Amino acid sequence: MTLDLNTLLAILAMAAATIFTRISGLVLIRYVEIDENRRTAIEAIPPAVLMAVIAPTAFATGWAETLACAVTAIAARRLPMLASVVVGVATAALSRAAGF
Repeated sequence: MTLDLNTLLAILAMAAATIFTRISGLVLIRYVEIDENRRTAIEAIPPAVLMAVIAPTAFATGWAETLACAVTAIAARRLPMLASVVVGVATAALSRAAGF
């Protein structure tokens, strides 16, 4: 396997862009006052990302996965992210075992 110079430069540029955006977010947040509205908006981001990741699965696969996505969406409203994912995976496994 060989690595073309252009490919290597593209990988390094993407890595630099990723690192820059992560560090700039940490630096810039020091200058922003976080009131209750902003805190609520920020806390809504992880469930929204989770739904964006699992939504295609809900519509592109079978009933077990659709049910698991719905249960995960409901669980994400109340539970921490890891617990929501565990509930969704367990629902998919139990639904498949039940024959859905």
